[in-house]
Amino acid sequence: MGPVTVRVLIADDHPPTRAGVRFALEETHRFEVVAEVPNASAAVIAARELRPDVALLDIHMPGDGIEAARSIASSLSDTAVVMLTVSRDDADLFAALRAGARGYLLKDIDPNRLPMALEGVLAGEAALPRALVARVVDEFRTRASSSGHRKGPLAKLTDREWEVLKGMQQGKSTAEMATEMFVSAVTVRTHVSAILRKLRVTTREDAVRIANE
Repeated sequence: MGPVTVRVLIADDHPPTRAGVRFALEETHRFEVVAEVPNASAAVIAARELRPDVALLDIHMPGDGIEAARSIASSLSDTAVVMLTVSRDDADLFAALRAGARGYLLKDIDPNRLPMALEGVLAGEAALPRALVARVVDEFRTRASSSGHRKGPLAKLTDREWEVLKGMQQGKSTAEMATEMFVSAVTVRTHVSAILRKLRVTTREDAVRIANE
């Protein structure tokens, strides 16, 4: 019995990028590109229809790659979501990981390393560029330190809810927080509702007052 072929979905709005990725993967004969799509909504549809082993998504393709990652990761547990992007921005990196991405690769990756990186993800390894690993570690330490200092009802909040509460303290609107966090306004409002419930208050102002205290 021969080696198992890894089935991959490529989602990117730049045709030359898709062609380059397809070549790098299929040249090894261990991968099969089952679909190429140019936007986020098409990526979600194709992933649900084809159930690939890996969904390789661009972050800033039309329709929001982060939301596509979240949708695929939450509904298809057997599909590994990996971002392939030019962005080295911390916000993009952490938004992708929070959305359920198992890897975050930069488009300047050596094409010969791409197949190995995806195989590593399927084997349970994290695929992150060395330049970004330190940022993940620093973020983890910062969050751990921050959560350790939360007292009373604030200790019940998740890191995401705490991030929303911080935005409320700063007077940011739902739309502003949604843009900064790379989520929908509906998601922000859901977090706000959870915060109010956990803090046992009925208004954002009361929640901010507790946070300030």
